[in-house]
Amino acid sequence: MGRNKNPHAQALGSLGGEARKRNLSSDEMAAIAKKGGKARAAKLTAAERRRIAMLGVAARRQKRKERT
Repeated sequence: MGRNKNPHAQALGSLGGEARKRNLSSDEMAAIAKKGGKARAAKLTAAERRRIAMLGVAARRQKRKERT
């Protein structure tokens, strides 16, 4: 059974994130995103990483197919 999140707290957190984003340079935002990507990858199983990679391959193939 999952926990119910407080919608008011979520809204306030979102506002704080938006305010922080306005004060960061693009390099700082990229560094933060890089940390998040590494953390996400660390908790994925090999099968999940493979599934995500295959979705990317399929999307790139579809994009190439649409251009021609």
